[in-house]
Amino acid sequence: MAQSNTIVVPGRNTPIRYTEALGRVSFEPRSFQMIFTMYGSREKYNIMVSEASNMFSGVLSEVITSEEPTLYMVGTMKVTPSYDPLTRKGTMEISCEDGDSYRYYVEETVVSYIGGGVVILDNDYMPVVPTVTVTAETTLSWQVGSDNFRKKIGAGTWTFPEMELGRGENSLTISSSGTTTFRYREGCL
Repeated sequence: MAQSNTIVVPGRNTPIRYTEALGRVSFEPRSFQMIFTMYGSREKYNIMVSEASNMFSGVLSEVITSEEPTLYMVGTMKVTPSYDPLTRKGTMEISCEDGDSYRYYVEETVVSYIGGGVVILDNDYMPVVPTVTVTAETTLSWQVGSDNFRKKIGAGTWTFPEMELGRGENSLTISSSGTTTFRYREGCL
């Protein structure tokens, strides 16, 4: 959910909206829950709850669900157990209230380009800064908004904070005799 903080200023007809305070929409932490059930003895249930609590309670974890196996969520887990002795049914809820706003793709995006030319880097919704690995002296040129950037780099792995990929197609010009590889993890809401 998008953050929508506002402030009302006396004498002003419209509130000041902080939704896009940094030039883009900011999002609230994600909350999610998973409910597990079992039938069996209280002893077996207690063992399973103890194992899950020791493994997840208060731990920052990556969670992949069977409904979306290509994405994962990150957050601190909380384990809440309950057992009904009449039906011998145990329930355990593993939940998160402080999860990252974005869901991340399990597979990292890797784009390699040999020689010079224009490369298009596709990106989902979350802004991301790629790492760039080059095998020879390379010049990279790109534009973000109305700002133009040009970097001449030697062989190695580099990260440029100003090379933030936005949603959709991002165009970069490469001048090199070697291989240029971009690596980044995409994310979506």
